[in-house]
Amino acid sequence: MTPSPGHPSHALRGMALISIAVILFTVMDTLSKYLTRFYPVTNVLLARYLFHTLLVVAAVAPRHGLAFARTQRPMLQVLRGLLLVGASLLFVTAIKYMPLAEATAIQFVSPLVVTLLAVLFLNEKVELSRWLAILAGFIGVLIIIRPGSGVFSWASLLPLGTATLFASYQVLTRHFAGRENPYALIFYPGIAGMLTLAFTLPLAWVPPQNLTHFAMLAIAGMIGGVGHLILIRAYELAPASRLAPFSYTQLVWITLAGYLVFGNFPDRWSLTGIAILIAAGLYIATRQHLQDRNQ
Repeated sequence: MTPSPGHPSHALRGMALISIAVILFTVMDTLSKYLTRFYPVTNVLLARYLFHTLLVVAAVAPRHGLAFARTQRPMLQVLRGLLLVGASLLFVTAIKYMPLAEATAIQFVSPLVVTLLAVLFLNEKVELSRWLAILAGFIGVLIIIRPGSGVFSWASLLPLGTATLFASYQVLTRHFAGRENPYALIFYPGIAGMLTLAFTLPLAWVPPQNLTHFAMLAIAGMIGGVGHLILIRAYELAPASRLAPFSYTQLVWITLAGYLVFGNFPDRWSLTGIAILIAAGLYIATRQHLQDRNQ
């Protein structure tokens, strides 16, 4: 007998899959940071979206045909894609100039921003304790970036922009949840990114210097596509509120990658801010899980 979608075995598989996905995203971001030493950010992202889209089509089209790409709200899908492209541009520019761990940690304010946007646009109710968690999360970000100190730089603000755009992208994705094919939800951002960034080629184009760099550009894109496909499967097996805590394991892997590849390790203040941000995000996820279970 096959377990039901809410069965514990399904939840465990979902947790395992999201843990794999965040490792893949860590590899993708590490490759992207390395490649920005040699190529414009727009070149790196164009390759990522190109190979992401090719992989998704190759993986999904043979089983579902092009029907998986049908949508009733094409303009909203385009908007989702543009929001993700904007978030990617800001984030990859950030990691070009600042350590991976700090940039990724600041980006993790996104779940808190999602809660704010859900209140504003989806009329969701948020109790005082979650408002306090949101405030604590933003305090954690301030500790990481330390405005007015010698540590602060303009690049520190970019992950905040990433978090805001990505949160908006997530709110729109939540709007589509259960209404459209989940594979369409990762296909359209890929197409939007590929076409938008193609317009930057006349302004900033550096051809791959060697086969190793070409392979890295291709692998970064394909890893992103595989990661998103795995993520979709994880969310099919378990609710988002159950999986959210496991997304924070990316901070462990990204800190390790930043140290091993680039020799960067967060100082004690950054680690303190990261810990506060994680605690706030986990509290928000826990409260959401309890709310979902009681409905």
